[in-house]
Amino acid sequence: MDQATHVSQVTPPDIAMDPSRALRHVLVVDDSRAQVMMLSRLLGRWGLNVSVATSAKDALDIAKENPPDLILSDWVMPEMDGLEFCRAFRDNSASQFGYFILLSSKSDKGEIAEGLDAGADDFLTKPVHANELRARINAASRIVYMQRELTRKNGMVSDTLAELRKAYDAIDRDLKQARRIQDSLVPERTRRVGNVQISMLLHPCGHVGGDLVGMFDTGAGVGLYGIDVSGHGICSAMVAARVAGYLSDQFKEQNIAVNRHGASFTLKEPAEVAEALNSRLVSDAGVEEYLTMAFCTVDPEGRYLKMVQAGHPPPLLLRKGLAPEFIGKGGLPIGLINDASQHQLECSLNAGDRLLIYSDGFVEAEMPDGSLLDDRGLLGLIAETHGSGPAYLDALYDNLLKIVGDVRDDDISAVLLEVL
Repeated sequence: MDQATHVSQVTPPDIAMDPSRALRHVLVVDDSRAQVMMLSRLLGRWGLNVSVATSAKDALDIAKENPPDLILSDWVMPEMDGLEFCRAFRDNSASQFGYFILLSSKSDKGEIAEGLDAGADDFLTKPVHANELRARINAASRIVYMQRELTRKNGMVSDTLAELRKAYDAIDRDLKQARRIQDSLVPERTRRVGNVQISMLLHPCGHVGGDLVGMFDTGAGVGLYGIDVSGHGICSAMVAARVAGYLSDQFKEQNIAVNRHGASFTLKEPAEVAEALNSRLVSDAGVEEYLTMAFCTVDPEGRYLKMVQAGHPPPLLLRKGLAPEFIGKGGLPIGLINDASQHQLECSLNAGDRLLIYSDGFVEAEMPDGSLLDDRGLLGLIAETHGSGPAYLDALYDNLLKIVGDVRDDDISAVLLEVL
């Protein structure tokens, strides 16, 4: 292999300017030693680092060891001509861009098209004129510079995406763990206490959500509730988890809805519970979220119901043999204003009666035509849903999906009280 490197201290301004320094290595390939020496000396005087080869095979070896930014190659060479060399160079240098100029006496448009198809970027007609060569090199330098910048920026994007993927994977793991923690707030889907059965449904729209359902048994009565914290996601879920602690079934001594009498417990009035919870949330400057809540108490025999509807959708009273009835007078959400009072509703229950507490994810579910399901649509779902307990709630949710499709915009939750 015959190769040499020539470097000159003489550098014209148009070659030395940035970004022309992108041409860190130029490879000249020609089977004519005279042509190689002439081109290499000319390029050397312009301050370019030059390698030379008198065959395409030698040029491929040089390019493998030291990838060139610019290749000046003769078209007509023995064994492997310029087109074959260009294809081989492109195949071997997929990850490294090199600007390829073919030198040829050919000027036919068909031959030029053939050269472009082979991967050449530009052509120079022999004999080569210095000014034209310098202009083509300057153009090549700009393209190489832009290609190198694009590669660098793509690398930065790839690195950033990799970092984002790591961060996303970490967040995803945390959210999945948060989902398991939130699921633990509803450890059982149904429970029977005396003649009363309580069943629950909870479907967050994401990993975690701001809806919460629950119940607790004091022995003297049952408390049940549905809660919808403003917003969605982690912040709402944290507030919901905090409220779950205030209404704990496992640690009744910490439950703000329970009065302790020695070893026994009784239920507080629902309005009193809503006002106490409101006071706690309003007084905490770190909590900007508020919540709606339907909170009920019922005796173990299921004879008498007490309820507050603090901004929550009106529960449905499903009396045996009668039309469904929305009950409640609205009320203020929890955590908005100080000293908010709540209206308390009371009514008797009979065997076979049911009470459905549901979140606005039902009535505000979007229909295919863009309208909302609303109260009338909910009554239609009720009419088509049969069964009892958790199976009834699952069927109600499935019937909703049949109408509106996949629900992703809001959490869906419900509590069903049945007097057996």
